[in-house]
Amino acid sequence: MDFLIEGVGESSSPPRSSGGFGNYDVRNDVYNRLVENGHGQEADFREQLDAHFNRLPPSYLFDVNIDRAEDVLLHQKLLNLARDPSKRPVYNIRFLEHISTRMDGQDQQIVSGPSSARPSSPTSNGEAASSHKRARDYAAEFEPCSKLEDLNLDVGKNSKEVTDNYLQIHEQPSVPVHEVIFSAIDKPKLLSQLSALLSDIGLNIREAHVFSTTDGYSLDVFVVDGWPVEDTHGLYEAMEKAVARSEGSWSRSLNSHTTVEKAIKEEERSGDWEIDKRLLKMGERIASGSCGDLYHGVYLGQDVAVKILRSEHLNDALEDEFAQEVAILRQVHHKNVVRFIGACTTSPHLWIVTEYMPGGSLYDYLHKNHNMLNLCQLLKFAMDVCKGMEYLHRNSIIHRDLKTANLLMDINNVVKVADFGVARFLNQGGVMTAETGTYRWMAPEVINHQPYDQKADVFSFSIVLWELVTAKVPYDAMTPLQAALGVRQGLRPELPKQGHPKLIDLMQRCWEAIPANRPSFPEITVELENLLKEVENDSETNGA
Repeated sequence: MDFLIEGVGESSSPPRSSGGFGNYDVRNDVYNRLVENGHGQEADFREQLDAHFNRLPPSYLFDVNIDRAEDVLLHQKLLNLARDPSKRPVYNIRFLEHISTRMDGQDQQIVSGPSSARPSSPTSNGEAASSHKRARDYAAEFEPCSKLEDLNLDVGKNSKEVTDNYLQIHEQPSVPVHEVIFSAIDKPKLLSQLSALLSDIGLNIREAHVFSTTDGYSLDVFVVDGWPVEDTHGLYEAMEKAVARSEGSWSRSLNSHTTVEKAIKEEERSGDWEIDKRLLKMGERIASGSCGDLYHGVYLGQDVAVKILRSEHLNDALEDEFAQEVAILRQVHHKNVVRFIGACTTSPHLWIVTEYMPGGSLYDYLHKNHNMLNLCQLLKFAMDVCKGMEYLHRNSIIHRDLKTANLLMDINNVVKVADFGVARFLNQGGVMTAETGTYRWMAPEVINHQPYDQKADVFSFSIVLWELVTAKVPYDAMTPLQAALGVRQGLRPELPKQGHPKLIDLMQRCWEAIPANRPSFPEITVELENLLKEVENDSETNGA
């Protein structure tokens, strides 16, 4: 579970609310408009409509176009169809409009897409389309995301320049714009899997609207270009083939996972670490994530951190993730890994209790508190991370989400590796290909859904090292999705000018595209220790 909300494209949703903006409630207008248009004959129509809105985050309500109220019924239908594993992913395609590609980098609408320019019955897993917001209505709300081969890899440029570069290579005076809606089981980094699917059939993502439901499904709306004609019949066929090529990654049922109770029973008896909630004194909330919250608490007289999964978000997949995190935490004991104290494992009350880290995360230390590190402090932080990761790798554990938000500091500024929600034992069998982690820190082989191992953590460490040197957020001029697409093609953060040459060289070797060319954490630790000695000796010599 990730308590740092990375932003659009990071598979995280804001907390749910009842659905109004001040005194204005979009749901009432949608209901009234649908009734005016002849819908709502069922006795429980309003209840079903409210249930649909309540499944989705408040941001969904901002996206609703009252003039296209039937879109809500389409989204409701797609989400309901996605409950059937044999139909996933459910998708819907329609033509929106033509957009001119003027050389000044500004899109211009030429003609709005007719509602008849789509199939009138489902094709493959696609459903008959309905209208959504027109593409030009989104321009001020969403940052365009370029197709991989069109992405400007100059990280110093802003998103408008990225878009300008894309537009300049299009020779057509106008391009058709389509809308593609997907619904499937929600899972970490589903957005990248969907974007890869669209890229495979030559589509460029102009906008992505990503929503997660409270019961574990996703509703993802893409505005795309790259399909040369208005007619969507051929696009449906291309989508059907692309989905077939990735068959097996969509149909995992919510009920196919083992429950947390079964997973825990496979481990040792829980008597030594099962927490009695009555002995926990809960304090203030430290952070919130898409599926849970982190609190400061007191347990048996000691300060603790308590991660609580929200019961309304629980499904078998989250329970499995919880069980896996508990299993790993119980086996790790190292000064540079956050110490596990206990857990509450009786669903729906799933809590993990760890030592409290009063120094907060390295992410906050660098990016919110705006601290610049001197070289000695930087090297000590980096060595703490390496020693913790070296220990984990030595015990056949791959973290899979190493980033500054998951690196916490104690009262003495000792850095410890934390958050094992997506970590895995390497000896569990099978080849790891699932895309897991956070885009800005993710290794290219993970983004590409290729087999990967512990060297993926080394790549993530290179981005952490870059942050320590620069005190900047990686790829800060790009959206997370743009950064991920760029990394696939070789994009790396701009080399810092103020860094120590040996540190810059190490950073570059850690983010090598070929995993085998990256050093291991034991090798990195030795290099950092030698550099620290060198720096300290130079300091003593100059001081003398």
